[in-house]
Amino acid sequence: MPGVSDTSAPAPAPAPAPGAFPLRRNVAGLDADFDLLVIGGGIYGAWTAYDAALRGLKVALIEKLDWASGTSSASSKLIHGGLRYLEHYEFSLVRHALRERRLLTRLAPHLVRPLDFILPVWKGPRASPLMLSAGLTLYDALAFGSGPVKPHKRFNPRSLLKLYPYVDPDNLVSGFRYGDCQEDDARMTMTVVAAAQSAGAVCVNRVQAEALLRDKAGIRGARVRDVHGGAVFEVRARCVVNSAGPWARSLLGPDAPRVKLVKGTHLLLPAIQGCTEAFLLTARDGRVFFVIPWYGRTLVGTTESEVQSPDDAQPTDEETHYLIDGVRRGLPGLGWTEADVIARYSGVRTLQAEDASSLSAVSREFDIVEPEPRLVLPIGGKYTTSRCDAAQIVDRVQRALGQKKIRSLTGLKRLPGAPREDFDIWLPLAAKRLTASGLDGVAASFVAHRQGTRIEDVLALIAGDPTLAGRVHEDAPFVRAEVVLAFRDEMALTADDALRRRMPLALLAADLDAARADAERLRNA
Repeated sequence: MPGVSDTSAPAPAPAPAPGAFPLRRNVAGLDADFDLLVIGGGIYGAWTAYDAALRGLKVALIEKLDWASGTSSASSKLIHGGLRYLEHYEFSLVRHALRERRLLTRLAPHLVRPLDFILPVWKGPRASPLMLSAGLTLYDALAFGSGPVKPHKRFNPRSLLKLYPYVDPDNLVSGFRYGDCQEDDARMTMTVVAAAQSAGAVCVNRVQAEALLRDKAGIRGARVRDVHGGAVFEVRARCVVNSAGPWARSLLGPDAPRVKLVKGTHLLLPAIQGCTEAFLLTARDGRVFFVIPWYGRTLVGTTESEVQSPDDAQPTDEETHYLIDGVRRGLPGLGWTEADVIARYSGVRTLQAEDASSLSAVSREFDIVEPEPRLVLPIGGKYTTSRCDAAQIVDRVQRALGQKKIRSLTGLKRLPGAPREDFDIWLPLAAKRLTASGLDGVAASFVAHRQGTRIEDVLALIAGDPTLAGRVHEDAPFVRAEVVLAFRDEMALTADDALRRRMPLALLAADLDAARADAERLRNA
């Protein structure tokens, strides 16, 4: 019986933690007493669960939909220092982010890769070449002169136009190249969830927290509903982290801390032929935005506007026009119009509820509040700094639990799929093996980047069924074996899980009917 111990036999040894993959949707495992329940399966929830489990806490992580189904699959897909934050003198934030950028390329070299950015400079009031040169020199210096990217370089107008003839030549006075990194945000989140499972956390998607549970000492867990199976039950925990981001207030009610909800919209457009660099451009209203090569397409964004609810995170025609107008002003030679848009998406994030002259001026600094005893709520932050921000969250959890703080270990362990050897040596060898198994060259390179050492599973599947080497969709570099892995090993439950978050096919191709039908056939392969 619960609460009665059997002294006639020794307690059984705890079961060993499962590996990172396959991810197991262990709903029954939630019937236990946890030190920590993490609500929200975005990047902050994933890192928090992983960090806490590595420190020895008994952890449960739940997500009402799918891993990274909210804001964490709707970002600019960058790991970056935030060059524009220097304009608002947020030097500590930029230094902090650049340190994480360097670390994440070591922890996950298959998921976080360097990317060059081109910054054209036209005559006007925005910023002079001298100011930009000083800012980029500071950006390099804040990165400590080491790490995955090259120092910045300056171009004269003729050199810049020779390389990028679609740049607007009128009043062009200079140009710069600087470095940052990019990623696949949804895949990164899922990989951190897998790392949390390997550290002992019970991680379950499609489980929604409906209400927080309280006793005289404070929060003691949550009443949850298995969205997939229908059961309603309690998850008992000594502390709760509400990392649901824009959705966190729904559990807290009217007394929830004030935050700003900020929507950002991105567009997917065709590739810029022959270009592997991104661009940092300025829109008509003075805001900067990115034009980024991504999986054989071009990602353009983002807009920024305050909304009242996460449900307002829908792209608008006005935002589409705004971004296309910005590209046409800076890169008129591309000739893009709204008709060239392949897909668009919006996400919402929380910022601190401070007064500022514009949303761009609102601080991106991270904060942690405790609205009730044993309830920890993160506010703000950014994808790049989510790992180290999560370490602060777990510090606060250990304080709430009355525990002595244990040092965070997430910065010392490579994420699942990261090769032990130098990635730039490993990559061409991995791509060669994939090509030999039947993948086309472009898909082989992308699969190696996405899967890392898990290409062994891809190769094993193809050895059993050579048709799995074929693309899911002819216009995107994903193969059918990855769909099988999504359902078998990555906790995908629907075609949308597989084709939007395990791979971002839904953002890259317009006609998905055949791909969805094929995914349904492969679900039980």
